[in-house]
Amino acid sequence: MATNSKIEWTEQTWNPVTGCTKVSPGCKYCYAEVMAKRLKAMGAPGYENGFNTITLMHERLDQPLHRKKPTIYFVNSMSDLFHEAVPYDFIDRIFDTIRATPQHAYQILTKRAERMNEYFQTRPVPDNAWLGVSVEDKKYGIPRIGYLQAIKAKTRFLSIEPLLEDLGRFSLKGIHWVIVGGESGVKARPMEESWVLKLRDQCQRNEIDFFFKQWGSWGQDGVKRTKGANGRQLQGQTWDMIPAVAI
Repeated sequence: MATNSKIEWTEQTWNPVTGCTKVSPGCKYCYAEVMAKRLKAMGAPGYENGFNTITLMHERLDQPLHRKKPTIYFVNSMSDLFHEAVPYDFIDRIFDTIRATPQHAYQILTKRAERMNEYFQTRPVPDNAWLGVSVEDKKYGIPRIGYLQAIKAKTRFLSIEPLLEDLGRFSLKGIHWVIVGGESGVKARPMEESWVLKLRDQCQRNEIDFFFKQWGSWGQDGVKRTKGANGRQLQGQTWDMIPAVAI
């Protein structure tokens, strides 16, 4: 079912696909993999096949149709909609639901930016679909941005989490929203404050909404603590900017 989300930048999650496979360093300590193993052990529907098997959940396709209240949905928090194992005709059905529910906004995030770009070469993007790519480093993350920028969409965003290195300067043309966060967990890799500040400053110069999600397991001072103890403030301020939702 669609569920209330603990993810700071969304309201509900909708998972018509479950399962994924790793493609880059940002996937190394995937939170969805840990959660999927836990859900499988609990016998939760949709996770019987484990995390490394893509499962199409046909029975979940119409879930947003039953919610009249305007809602921001994160699509496939437990998978990647543009995974090679998800057929285009199934993705079409997901977008049928998106078009049928203009009262909602849908955040779609992928690490398969090239396949997302290919999909939309022959299909329009609904105005209530926000398209985003994950960006964790220069080698794998930065190239995804170009594929996203080439898609004609009303709202494009970057999820720079976990931020694994200084990304330097790069083009933010056509990007409307940037989310930044550090990694959580026992084996979390540290994120430096200077990396985050450079991204915030680039967003401010380009008048792009900036959302700082978390420090994760490593604090602003470089000390490892619990995620909750490190909090979400950057230089004493909470950055919760989000694009205006015209729904």
